[in-house]
Amino acid sequence: MHISAKELSARLPKNPAPKEWLAPDLSQDYVADIKYHDAVDGPGYRVAVYLSGCRFQCPGCYNQAVQSFRYGRPFTDQDFEEIMAALAEPYYQGLTLLGGEPFLNTRIALRLAKAVRERYPDKNIWSWSGYTYEELLQDSADKLELLDTIDVLVDGRFLEAEKDLTLSFRGSRNQRLVDVPASQQAGSVQLFDAWYVK
Repeated sequence: MHISAKELSARLPKNPAPKEWLAPDLSQDYVADIKYHDAVDGPGYRVAVYLSGCRFQCPGCYNQAVQSFRYGRPFTDQDFEEIMAALAEPYYQGLTLLGGEPFLNTRIALRLAKAVRERYPDKNIWSWSGYTYEELLQDSADKLELLDTIDVLVDGRFLEAEKDLTLSFRGSRNQRLVDVPASQQAGSVQLFDAWYVK
């Protein structure tokens, strides 16, 4: 039985909430980049949307410029339509949300993710986040809603001391590839399993 992120959140013992930054307070609805034919940020050909703004500011971050919420340009309706048109092509496996911090840019991220779920249910959605899965379960409603749309969450801050360039889709050993639907079903973190992921 599928359990939503909101239902899981209600079942968790309440630890002190992670430092809560809210998308409506921070996001400027900017994108740093939109990459078509991306073959790095998840399996297969993808559309990768780099959302601007991140408060984690991990030392050694490979994308420091995108920490600014005003980096890049405003996301437009034309961007949205071009992304949806691209994903209609059968050779695309899905959408990737990264940045920056997608969970601090939920207006854009949710709009895209919901449209992909509605129009292309056979496509998958990956997202990177400095939040851990557990932190997201204890956070705001928009973050929980976005979590419910994602297939794989690459979670956790980048830690320079744990940097490992041999890992697939991760920069440091503490980060996990979380199978979100399986985790929701099990009520605990289940890792994404694929032969090409170390």
